[in-house]
Amino acid sequence: MNYANLKKFDIADGPGVRVSLFVSGCRHHCRGCFNAVTWDFQYGEPFDDKVEKEIMEALKPDYVQGFTLLGGEPFEPENQAVLAGLLKRIRTAYPKKDIWCYTGYTYDRDLVPGGKVYTEYTDPMLSMIDCIVDGEFIESLKDVTLTFRGSSNQRLIGLRGYQPPEDRKRDHEIKHFSGGNPDR
Repeated sequence: MNYANLKKFDIADGPGVRVSLFVSGCRHHCRGCFNAVTWDFQYGEPFDDKVEKEIMEALKPDYVQGFTLLGGEPFEPENQAVLAGLLKRIRTAYPKKDIWCYTGYTYDRDLVPGGKVYTEYTDPMLSMIDCIVDGEFIESLKDVTLTFRGSSNQRLIGLRGYQPPEDRKRDHEIKHFSGGNPDR
């Protein structure tokens, strides 16, 4: 798996200060994508132990609220094995930090057994994620007033009982499933 960028101080892709990993590879090719360079699976640098150590170190400070995974597309089947392992290590080392993930795939259609990109790693990934932002970016539905989303079709879905910080609840409009995929 390649990655396009690692931000060690990100305040745009989830609440609070975050560490964000932008993976390479995306088949959605959304018109108006803010990060089209990451569509190419070969773009960027190989994700390796050195990069993982950088992430783990960057997450240490108390002021860092959590980790965000985006891209590209984290749930492309080619990316899932590496990311499932990374998310497990983050969750184990930092159980109080939240994990967010942006995906163009739809949570309750594409990420369920039999879904478009469901693999043996999908459920392990989802079990580590607190909030997933799902749905392709649709340029005609672009809405700059939305927090943490680019277009109005995209949903913020709380997993694992995730609750947004009290002072940010109005921005989240989180839909809750009982954890994992809703059909299980």
